[in-house]
Amino acid sequence: MATQLETYRISADQFLAMDFGPDEKVELDNGAIRMMAGGTRAHARVQGNLFLALGTRLKGTGCRPYGPDAATRTHDFSVRYPDITVYCGNQSEPEFDNEKAFTDPRIVVEVLSPTTAFSDQRVKLAEYQDLASVDTIVFVDPDEERIRVVQRTGAKDWTDNWLPTGSDVRLPSLDLAIPHSEIFARD
Repeated sequence: MATQLETYRISADQFLAMDFGPDEKVELDNGAIRMMAGGTRAHARVQGNLFLALGTRLKGTGCRPYGPDAATRTHDFSVRYPDITVYCGNQSEPEFDNEKAFTDPRIVVEVLSPTTAFSDQRVKLAEYQDLASVDTIVFVDPDEERIRVVQRTGAKDWTDNWLPTGSDVRLPSLDLAIPHSEIFARD
């Protein structure tokens, strides 16, 4: 007689109530806790460049970027940690300081790595597109210095383009662009 193992899915609320150690980086993927590996120096450089570029350009606009420690709850069984998310409105007010996850990002940026590229560009992409607040999803390949931009054009309609090499990233909902050279800068 075969033994049936029952799988238990953890909800986003249960996950967010858990206390993981400071050195543990985990994400909730459709009810399953997944360990996340650290990135390369190239990954960190590109993520830092984008964060700095967005932070400088968004100062005083009511929008602000958050790094990979800020959780995004994509549905009842998934909590993601994008490399960068941009939130607008009153998210930075003191009463929100102890919130563990956002639910309404405007921009989501994932810096790709060989081990996460497939999941980022399929599973996470679909989850981000299901969030009504999301206007633009940017995937950045630090090794090839390529950028894929997925932008909302209607309630359920999106454009999806790999930009030509050297192209700047335009974020119309924020009324700004980030030069390709700044994203991949090495100094």
